[in-house]
Amino acid sequence: MSEPITRYKNFINGQFTALTGAEIENYNPSNQRLLSTIPQSNEQEVNHALDCAKDAQLAWGLRPAIERAGFLHKIAQGIRKNASELALCITKEQGKVLSLAEVEVNFTADYLDYMAEWARRIEGEVINSDRAGENIFLFRKPLGVVAGILPWNFPFFLIARKMAPALIMGNTIVIKPSEETPNNCYEFAKIVAESGLPAGVFNVVGGDGGGVGHQLTSDKRVDMISFTGSVDTGSRIMATASQNITKLNLELGGKAPAIVLDDADIDLAVKAITASRVINTGQVCNCAERVYVQPNVADEFISKLKVSMEQVTFGDPLLQDNLDMGPLVNKIGLDKVAKMVETAKIQGAEVITGGHIADLGAGYHYKPTVLANCSNDMEIMNKEIFAPVLPIQIVSDLSEAITIANASDYGLTSSLYTRDISKAMQAVNQLSYGETYINRENFEAMQGFHAGTRKSGIGGADGKHGLYEYSHTHVVYIQA
Repeated sequence: MSEPITRYKNFINGQFTALTGAEIENYNPSNQRLLSTIPQSNEQEVNHALDCAKDAQLAWGLRPAIERAGFLHKIAQGIRKNASELALCITKEQGKVLSLAEVEVNFTADYLDYMAEWARRIEGEVINSDRAGENIFLFRKPLGVVAGILPWNFPFFLIARKMAPALIMGNTIVIKPSEETPNNCYEFAKIVAESGLPAGVFNVVGGDGGGVGHQLTSDKRVDMISFTGSVDTGSRIMATASQNITKLNLELGGKAPAIVLDDADIDLAVKAITASRVINTGQVCNCAERVYVQPNVADEFISKLKVSMEQVTFGDPLLQDNLDMGPLVNKIGLDKVAKMVETAKIQGAEVITGGHIADLGAGYHYKPTVLANCSNDMEIMNKEIFAPVLPIQIVSDLSEAITIANASDYGLTSSLYTRDISKAMQAVNQLSYGETYINRENFEAMQGFHAGTRKSGIGGADGKHGLYEYSHTHVVYIQA
């Protein structure tokens, strides 16, 4: 018997509103079964959400930050109370394995608590004046209304990554979930509704990027746009936002290099790079996307990586336990990676393992793949793959690896495997990336600062610096 179809409603001004327009269907990527429908919000609904967010912001911003924090703690408690159901929801609509979905849910609750704890730590400055009897103060104040536009790869966590710092700083927010993974956002909104959060502070409107997304990014009532997604979409948002000079916070992907030197612990490198490639089926911006290895250890590394990738288990995470990865999120992603691998083969890459779509009867599954004999002029070494495929290039030394790694359009994350602290510090000093992981997998901490260079985006998230992205400064001069 098929599961009942849920018809979600927008969450505006503290209420789930009646459906007034068209709907978008949402499918399970593991079996292509229809899960739900969400609103294809019309112009009036988005305007209503923005009006409510605007109206609620002043009173919300004037509340003591510690009171705002209390609501975040309540939402975190609600998430933990419903953790199993939320994880299952994410697995159904996004395809990630259940254990990773559980990590995402619990990490989201922890993140809300973490950001709430900044309530008593938001600081301004007292600045020395050149004038006798004058005092200069720098205050941090809310921007106003934030538009949060979500991706589909970590859809639940990204709600908190945008709303928690926005709300603790005194902003209100209108969220647009991805059309690929909207259900978990509406389930999040149910928890918000139960928390007692004042009406209008947190709002959710469904719809596509060309309609709802464009309206949010072009509206004068929006004081900041926080977007996670592709470079192409980010570029369009920049062009639209430029009309109102709206502040932007953009995370736009990566092409993370993993550098393996001849003094590395090869077993550690293989384990960490495999984990960094297949997490969420390779659909993570900070995943290891390309490998540079020195010739003395290349054969050993490739041989062990082949075994490691062939041991990766995959399938429908709702039917099989303890899988390493599920399907890709949609057919577009599956067709894209299949085409990229075929192009790499034509250009001279050697398939060590995988290299083709996995026929499991249903779902968008691609075999874990290792490609050797790659060179930096190949498309697969330059464009984001977003799938469980690892291309490998041999380099003479660390300096060559750094030069090639930096010659990328992206600059989000990078990694290095070496036992030599001097080489590690050379990489730290010369790699032009927002993050570098040394002798470990690619995964950031909530107290760090997740940001990149070049086309990987503008601004960043997490920690103190991520919190302050959602504020503006107000300098006051007082002459006694």
